[in-house]
Amino acid sequence: MHDEVTTETSAYSTCGPARPLRGFWRLAGGFWGRRGPLASWLFSAALLLVVVVGLAASYGMNVWHRVIFDALQSRDSSTVLALSMLYVPLLALSVVVSVAQLCLRMSMQRRWRAWLNHRLLDRWLRNGRCYQLDLVAGPHRNAEGRIADDARIATEAPVELAIGLTTAVLSAATFVVVLWTVGGAVTVEIAGGAVTVPGFLVIAAAIYAALASGTMFLIGRRLIAVSEHKNQAEAEYRYGLARLRENAEGIALLKGEDEERRGAERSFLAVVAAWRDVCIQSMRTTVVSQTSGYVAPILPIILCASKFLDGELTLGEVMQAASAFVLVQSALNWMVDNYPRLAEWVASARRVAALDTSLASLARAEAARHGRIGRGDHRHAALRLRDVSLLSADGAALVAGAGLVVMPGEKLLLTGAAGTGKSTLVRALAGVWPWGRGRIELRADANLLVLPQRPYLPAGSLRRIVSYPDAAENRSAGDIAAALRKVDLGHLAARLDEDAPWDRILSGGEKQRLAFARVFLTRPDIVVLDEATAALDLPSQDRLMKRLMGELSDATVVSVGHRPELAAFHHRTIALAPGADGATLASDVRHRAEAGRPERLAESARSAGDPCLTQPYRVPHRQDAFELVALQG
Repeated sequence: MHDEVTTETSAYSTCGPARPLRGFWRLAGGFWGRRGPLASWLFSAALLLVVVVGLAASYGMNVWHRVIFDALQSRDSSTVLALSMLYVPLLALSVVVSVAQLCLRMSMQRRWRAWLNHRLLDRWLRNGRCYQLDLVAGPHRNAEGRIADDARIATEAPVELAIGLTTAVLSAATFVVVLWTVGGAVTVEIAGGAVTVPGFLVIAAAIYAALASGTMFLIGRRLIAVSEHKNQAEAEYRYGLARLRENAEGIALLKGEDEERRGAERSFLAVVAAWRDVCIQSMRTTVVSQTSGYVAPILPIILCASKFLDGELTLGEVMQAASAFVLVQSALNWMVDNYPRLAEWVASARRVAALDTSLASLARAEAARHGRIGRGDHRHAALRLRDVSLLSADGAALVAGAGLVVMPGEKLLLTGAAGTGKSTLVRALAGVWPWGRGRIELRADANLLVLPQRPYLPAGSLRRIVSYPDAAENRSAGDIAAALRKVDLGHLAARLDEDAPWDRILSGGEKQRLAFARVFLTRPDIVVLDEATAALDLPSQDRLMKRLMGELSDATVVSVGHRPELAAFHHRTIALAPGADGATLASDVRHRAEAGRPERLAESARSAGDPCLTQPYRVPHRQDAFELVALQG
């Protein structure tokens, strides 16, 4: 576990939010690391080879322009014909290189994104971090948008930019030689004297590129910031619409469409404002890039005009110099042409890095265990709390000093006023609420299943929903149908393979029944019910609870609820009472169970060395509770 956490947190051990791009490369650069796939290096080498071949094709085209224009100037028809025929293989080579480069580039982008997506999902969906992340402060809002959209941009753009930069550097190195050789030197008269400038076309290209790049940086310096703000606004708007869809029923029943529309429009106005800022910055950068695009092809012709008119350069040499000048200027001006794309990548990379920073912080906290609840195994008890105190993510006390032992097969009811931390205690038992002190121990190898008040129904078929969290193919149709009949949902057995919006089709009570069907399928050792029957009427609740106690008589059941009728199905009732330093376990009432049951529990407690279960049972006042509990064995 320590090695696993060390690996997760290494990406940010020396990199904080002030250096997000370095953090992104520490995370995503692992694609080329020792643990990365071998294909990453194979694709990189193949892309470099294709770039070099493409550069050779460009050089061939450059020479072809010089020769054919010289042939046109000298009216050499045979040479023009031969060169025209030669153009076909040069064209074919250029097209093949372009297609190969596109295929390799997109394949690498796809693989890199899949690799990064796997790592982010693995960190996000581990140890309850997807839940915890929403409870802690930090620059990580809308994790789903960062994984789905920003990770895509952050892996697509660098490959394109790296290919472009490599091509630019090699092109500059190649065609600077062409410019220097073809353009030669130029003599300029200044103040009555003659000054010879060697390689004047190279110097002109460098000066022009420096002016264009400097202007681009000056004008477009805010493009990165506004792009990041735009991405965040888009993510907020998309999240709001998704949340609206998920809660469409409640909105429709409350007639809240107008208010939701106002909220959605306010969120969209933020998107429009962010896009306006991006538009303004993009227009400024477009002025520079378009101006450069129109001036670059003409400038070398103007610079070479005097030498051509004096007969020092042929028409073919002028055209070759013009073509080489455009390529060199484009290479030196690479930042100008790619600044908007670079800004978009930086914004997305920073958002991915911020998400991973927060996930790494949670991983470090798990490893350090400082200010977190410890977890371990117990030899005898099904569940034991050792001086457990629960805190909110910001440090506020929720539950103070809870000590509790629950033996195998025992049924425990936890009650208390709203806000005393009952549901938070359930989350702590499940291991998804880490903030606090003390230690929670479960019986070794015990399988624990939690049923929340609002059961989660994943998208897909009813078979998948009932089998969740197991895979649908792990359960037979007969087992699932039997489980549905046990919870009075047998009429749905014929629709197991129907893919429908079940979360909106089923009522709240049916969803809770379906959650009980999962219990009967998985037959866990420990069942935690967090208001799991709140949406059911009393007769339905009684039938489900009786069936649960009968089917899983040896399982440990911990229930959270307010209904007094639930006491009849449990051996003990523990109440949480609010206090100044957090809620405390205020009372522990033991109910009469079937013959011999309390004695067996007490004997188990004595063998475990825990005296808290050996005290006499306090007799409840409800006679019907005795009768119902007597039936549960």
